[in-house]
Amino acid sequence: MNILDKIVLRKQQEVADAKALVSIKDLEQSTHFKRTPYSFKEFLLAEDRTGIIAEFKRRSPSKGLINGTADVAEVTKAYNYAGASALSVLTDVDFFGGKPDDILAARAANDIPILRKDFMIDEYQILEAKAWGADIILLIASILTPKQINDFGKFAQNLGLNVLLEVHNFEELDRSICPHLDAIGVNNRNLGDFTVNIQTSFDLVNKIPNEFLKISESAISNPKIISDLKAAGFNGFLIGENFMKTDNPGLAMQEFVSEI
Repeated sequence: MNILDKIVLRKQQEVADAKALVSIKDLEQSTHFKRTPYSFKEFLLAEDRTGIIAEFKRRSPSKGLINGTADVAEVTKAYNYAGASALSVLTDVDFFGGKPDDILAARAANDIPILRKDFMIDEYQILEAKAWGADIILLIASILTPKQINDFGKFAQNLGLNVLLEVHNFEELDRSICPHLDAIGVNNRNLGDFTVNIQTSFDLVNKIPNEFLKISESAISNPKIISDLKAAGFNGFLIGENFMKTDNPGLAMQEFVSEI
């Protein structure tokens, strides 16, 4: 059993526990449930934004603790100020040190799209994302069937949410494309063993249909890579660890952007 298998197994129990604590009716009655989510496309392609989806991440299974002191509202506001097109906030508790309050805090402090970064295996989590103020959900092809991707995507879009599909290779991409997606992200990190290879993005970019926003995720540590990825056809770039491993993630992003 690899790390991804362990995460999904734990997630099943986590979702069951959450359902027992908070009813769907309670989620639907939350303040944020009534708000209209921001358009991912609008912000990603805005000329005054960078295309960067800046991530708030405390820890990871591969690196352990990345940043245990950063304040989510402070960091995400600084990301926004530095030109982030969207924010990615981890909500997985056991493996990434996230929590629902992180999205709530980021939402209260920012007026740009927020991605709920988690391992979505149940429609209930999509309702949670909406209730917490997220604008985008992530669907990971390697843990979902094509039917689940289609059904979850449709369910999310009916709630007004944007849908980002994450793939790691051509096989996942080929079997997962459906009408109910807004963006397709190529994760350069292998979620089985957590190794990274930026070449994955360049290999897949032209295989992604042009009607979808194209996102490159992980292994982006050099501003020059952004230029190369843009030239290859990518619209967005998810960066987390590169900023979060510093004492001041917001400043790290500002300096990174100044070199693009």
